Amino acid sequence: MSRAFRERSVMLRQGSEGTHLLALTSGLAKVVHRAPGGAVTWLAFRGPGDLVGEVSVFHGTPRTAEVVALTPCTAVVLEARRFRRFVDERGLVMELMREALHRLRESDVQRTELLTLPLIVRLARVLLRLAELTSPGAGPEGVRLTGLSQEEIAQATGVTRNAVITGLQMLRESGAVETARKVIVIRDMRALRDRATAAR
Repeated sequence: MSRAFRERSVMLRQGSEGTHLLALTSGLAKVVHRAPGGAVTWLAFRGPGDLVGEVSVFHGTPRTAEVVALTPCTAVVLEARRFRRFVDERGLVMELMREALHRLRESDVQRTELLTLPLIVRLARVLLRLAELTSPGAGPEGVRLTGLSQEEIAQATGVTRNAVITGLQMLRESGAVETARKVIVIRDMRALRDRATAAR
């Protein structure tokens, strides 16, 4: 069964039971953790082709994070019991483990970047990852990222909102991007990649 989610709607709620998972088919979503005191920690962005909510489905525990649609999203709803049976019957456990390990490595890399890389490099890498999520195989220019607030980019980059404003200004001046309210257009992918690899 396919389901549509409005922009900014909660797709999976933290603390709810893992009765199902979602396979994203379009749109961009974020995964966040909400602490009891109200603090929100960004965990990941997810796009078409990604599964969300699979951890609670396999562990049989309440969800430890919330998934929010940043843009209008569509997803296939997969009932937990049927999905587990499907995985067992087709021998897909190792494939899912590989995907989980890939996500762990991705998280480790991003945490290391937050501690070691300059702002502009981190910002460029976040934008490149978003471009790959939303427009895989896109050409050298014209990728349009929508639905993101400066605060959300700041959370993903590990800096303040003011620092993101400064970083985006630098990328605009270099001709790599153009920006408007909740819109970032990558005009020069090569220039953005140059920024992303500057610290290597």
